[in-house]
Amino acid sequence: MSLLYSLLAMLVLLAAGIAARRMGILAPTRRERLNAFAYYVALPALILSSTYDQPLSDVLSPELFAGVTGTLLAVAGIAYVLHSRDADPAARSVATVQSYHSNLGYLGVPVVATTFGSLATAKAALILGIAALVQIALTVTILTTMNDSEASMASELGSVVANPAILSVLVGLGASVAGVGIPARADTGLDYLGQLALPIALLCVGAALVLEAEAIPFRTVGSVVLVKLVVMPVVALGAFLLVGASDSTIQAGVVMMAMPSAVSTYVFASELGGDRHLASINVFATTVFSVGTLLLVVQVVRLVI
Repeated sequence: MSLLYSLLAMLVLLAAGIAARRMGILAPTRRERLNAFAYYVALPALILSSTYDQPLSDVLSPELFAGVTGTLLAVAGIAYVLHSRDADPAARSVATVQSYHSNLGYLGVPVVATTFGSLATAKAALILGIAALVQIALTVTILTTMNDSEASMASELGSVVANPAILSVLVGLGASVAGVGIPARADTGLDYLGQLALPIALLCVGAALVLEAEAIPFRTVGSVVLVKLVVMPVVALGAFLLVGASDSTIQAGVVMMAMPSAVSTYVFASELGGDRHLASINVFATTVFSVGTLLLVVQVVRLVI
């Protein structure tokens, strides 16, 4: 699947969600049910099917772990400082999360595969495994902490551990370590459910999206787009060069980190007290602008290596 085709498919689903809301097909009650299905069923199925058969020694490769974790933590810190002036915790938490949480599964791996070949694609799959752990933990922690200031640290940690996405990662990696397989039919079922996560989430994003100019916080959205699509790949390039990564690792790592904000961030925001309106706009904006920035990042990476 080419980069442009992947992006076009996402934009079509977003547009379909917008149309469904305007025609009354995706009224708020139906949207809430779809969102709950994506959060509690489809998203965990996607994570579990992607992690249970990955060798832990590969997923926790030191070089990849250092580059990916360093990039995510650095950009999360930059975003936290940049958006700290926003008085609304719901908006502040969403802007922070969507500045680093990347769409790695649907766009990242396919983009790397179509631009850099099989070796870089294998590295991208490992990066996906590492980033799933780091991104989800960071995102759930930030959203629960910023949007529930009266909660105790114990309750916040409990929310993280009890999150269905976190549980899915732990169960999947636990099964990998224990060598426990999943029956073929169950694996097929998980795969089908997981494939529903993105289209359902995109429809929900579109159905919640309000594009009237007066309702769009242009400054916040612009800063998220800038950090996610420009600052993050620059930080990633520096991080992978700093740890002495190979060419294929740099190719995969920088391009993966240059992806637009993950659609799952809208699902997380909706369930964990974030500003879902802002979340939907940020997903839409970063996806649209990534058509140009991703093409530029690929060319820069080719020049650097």
